[in-house]
Formats: sequence, structure tokens, C-alpha cells
Amino acid sequence: MCNDYGNHIGYAAYVEAFSQIKLPVFTPGGAPNLEPREDIRPTETAPVIRRVDGGVELVAQRWGLDPGRPKAPPVINFRSEGRHFARQRCLVPASHFFEFTGTKAPKSKWRFRMAGEDWFCFAGLWRPTASGGDAFTILTTAPGPDVAPIHDRQVVILPKDDWMAWLDLTRPEEELLRPLPAGSRVVEQVR
Repeated sequence: MCNDYGNHIGYAAYVEAFSQIKLPVFTPGGAPNLEPREDIRPTETAPVIRRVDGGVELVAQRWGLDPGRPKAPPVINFRSEGRHFARQRCLVPASHFFEFTGTKAPKSKWRFRMAGEDWFCFAGLWRPTASGGDAFTILTTAPGPDVAPIHDRQVVILPKDDWMAWLDLTRPEEELLRPLPAGSRVVEQVR
């Protein structure tokens, strides 16, 4: 499952995208570190977008929710099928994500980008952590036609038209948390 993605999105791109849907972007404490990053891995901090009164806020959070049992790893991906997420939804912006194939190192590395878009958002959830601060996880579903040849699960990518429906809880999960149609992504082997 996805354990590596990148974000090359500048602050102006967030402001522009959300102004098109008439929502201002707030950055409490100033904008988070938005340096271009080719690889963001579990337990690292990354930008997340969540709903607030009057707009959305762009905040930095750790990737990986606290585990449900001692000594378990952080929850970086969370299955969406048959579940209802009534609170603490977020968008996780990305330029691309990676999947890996093979059983021995070095595994083959595949990069997925959105066709015709510079960036996109994963459907996510955020929660406070036991140690303070907040963390997020990325939701997954059955693979669509672009991912199925490489992996048996996929992260949920929300089309821009569905961003606010996800954040505002205005449409049922089964309408939003599904794979995109064939040809929605550009796939390339990078290793």
C-alpha cells in the first residue's frame, strides 16, 4: 500500500484552487513547510487541508495515526469499504505517489500522477495524537484499472469537484471513496 508520496505544490496553488470553490485558505501560525518533496514517508510531517469555519486550513501533521495496540506501527493507510467517517476528515495534497512491485530489493518503483493535473488530494482522516499534535492517515479502496496491474489496493484520490463534499460530509462515503476511471492517472516505472 502507499507508503511514499510527493508534494511539489506551492502555497499559491492551494489558494487558487480553493478560491475557485469560494473558500479562503487559513494557515494558523503561518504556512507549513512547503518545500518541494519528492518522497514523503510514514511518520514524516506533511501538509493537510481540513475544514474550519469560513474556509479551510492548511496545517502540517504527522503521517500515521496512533496505533490501536501497543508496539504496533502507526496507521498510515486505512480501509474505507463499508465504513462511515462522521468527523475529522481531511484532504492530503500530493503531486504523485509511488507503489512498489517485486519481492527482493531493490523493488521496482512506480510513480502515479494525475492525467492533466499538477496535483490532487487523497481522502484522509486526522486525529489528535497521545503525544500532542495531530496526525493523519490516507484512505484506501479496491484498485481501479490504472493501479490493479501493480497493486491489489489503492489510495483514494478525490476529484476536485468532490473535495468539499468530502470535507463537509454532504455525500455518502460510497459515492466518494472509489477508484477513478481508467486513464485518470499517468503511470511510469522509475526504478
